[in-house]
Amino acid sequence: MKPRILLCALLFAGASGAFAGDRFDVAFTADDLPSHGALPAGMTRVGIAQAHVDTLKTHGVPEAWGFVNAAALGKEADSEAALDVWRRAGYPLGNHAYTHMGLSQAPSLEAWEADVRANEPALEKHMAGHDWHVLRYPFLDAGGVGARHDGALDWLTKRGYRIADVSLGFDDWAYTDTYARCVAKGDQAAIDGMKASYYRRVDQQLARTKAMSQRVYGRMIPQVLLTHMGGWSTVTLPEVMKRMDAAGAHYVTLDRAQSDAAYRMPGPRAGNGALMERRAQDAGIDLSGLPEVEPVGNLDALCR
Repeated sequence: MKPRILLCALLFAGASGAFAGDRFDVAFTADDLPSHGALPAGMTRVGIAQAHVDTLKTHGVPEAWGFVNAAALGKEADSEAALDVWRRAGYPLGNHAYTHMGLSQAPSLEAWEADVRANEPALEKHMAGHDWHVLRYPFLDAGGVGARHDGALDWLTKRGYRIADVSLGFDDWAYTDTYARCVAKGDQAAIDGMKASYYRRVDQQLARTKAMSQRVYGRMIPQVLLTHMGGWSTVTLPEVMKRMDAAGAHYVTLDRAQSDAAYRMPGPRAGNGALMERRAQDAGIDLSGLPEVEPVGNLDALCR
């Protein structure tokens, strides 16, 4: 490479945060709409939704599926309006079961199916004229292996659903209630410590994800990012997206990401847990030696 060309390439890499070869596709998804976790003092559900939308638009996210637990509607005054904010942004809504019922923990397959059906009127209302038949299993619990898993998947398929898989996440859900407590106590030092740890874990998880994809598939596959629409995500998402951008993220639709062959590989536990770990287990691939992610820590002890 000629010196001038090399210099231009280095300048471009520095400006973008990643070489073009490092770029990878990511579909953005958010669970537990309209209200994930405790509501921090000074926040509203509409404000949380709008902050998410503003951040996603700033980073050029073309589509963000929001997965709804409609049992939350009516529990807080602006919950319904929070879904309106999401829809006005042009982002779609999908099914996360009415009460967030995990398939393995449901009293029966029929009870779980009823919980999914109970969510549908809210989706029909807010997605009028658009297809909302995308489901994210609550807790990523697709029933493991066996009759319940297979029965649920068959029922969903016949009902016209497709599954929103997950391959990347930062455990944002774990911080939500602790953050609300710390806001209530005014403990800024605890909040700052949580943020520092969380951002380190974001970087570590991105490194682990890239290494795992190479180990499992021999390439960097498109990712489906799982987040939750709560107070913690509201205050941390701008920095998380900056770090995603620096790592090479390029935002695409869910269908685009899941059109990759990695998402169409057959397996006995489709939809259960995270995609790459599930594939590694099914194929007997050893994941030892990958970059580590530090533990979340004992957040329950903070701000008591």
